[in-house]
Amino acid sequence: MFFEAGQKLRALREALGFTLRQVEEAAAVIAANNKSSEFFLPLSRVSEIETKGIVPSMHRLYALAAIYHTDLYELLGWYGIDLSRLAKDMQSSEPPRTHLCDALMRVGQVNVPVRLDPGFDIRRTAHMGRMIQNWGVVPTAFLSELMESEYSYGFVGIEDLTMYPLVMPGSFLQIDERRDKVVEGQWRSEYERPLYFVEMRDGFTCCWCKLQESRIVLQPHPLSPAAVRDYKYPQDAEILGQVVGMAMRLDDLRTGQFGQFSPEPKAPRPSALPSRPS
Repeated sequence: MFFEAGQKLRALREALGFTLRQVEEAAAVIAANNKSSEFFLPLSRVSEIETKGIVPSMHRLYALAAIYHTDLYELLGWYGIDLSRLAKDMQSSEPPRTHLCDALMRVGQVNVPVRLDPGFDIRRTAHMGRMIQNWGVVPTAFLSELMESEYSYGFVGIEDLTMYPLVMPGSFLQIDERRDKVVEGQWRSEYERPLYFVEMRDGFTCCWCKLQESRIVLQPHPLSPAAVRDYKYPQDAEILGQVVGMAMRLDDLRTGQFGQFSPEPKAPRPSALPSRPS
């Protein structure tokens, strides 16, 4: 596979009319601009990459993408790194702590539903996989007009039980950063009371909030084993925004998993993940 990638790089260079010497000279400029010799590509190394299947380092692959005016994501794909799989591969780990999730912000293209079943009724519960008639690959640049920069996304760590069972561990949250002030009021149910995504000195959490003069009280769900926390506001705890949407899995959440009953055992994880190319 790496030999084939080298052949593609050679074909691309020749199609652009570059000699090996010209590539070396351009790489020297990039190395100087970035103040790092890691970007430099000696003539002999370019030849080895093209003819011997040598895998370029991340700095040199970047330099090649810049010199050849080619999408770096495409070059990564030639070496077996498909960034469209990032979301799926992220499921291989379950971070214990709640955190902001920005790993997918710069992925170049995504698979999205491009045609839905005309019988789809938003008022009724439906299996979305069966409602989607066709998926397509769309460059995220085309979606930029639809992107709301005020929104960010969070992930509730599998050990964060602050809002359990209202918000399950492992949930993804959509956060409206414009709503960063605590709203006081009388709420008819726990579903109406605003949820906030809060950053503390030691991490993040999703919870209800109450302001008391210069302090903020982070209130967990009454059924949660988590304790009430009290911080100086805004020095020690800051509201990043109000949670306005969420997505959570239910198939792995068994009765008693976080209580007195033990969950069913999960399949063992691989002891090691494949190393990434350097």
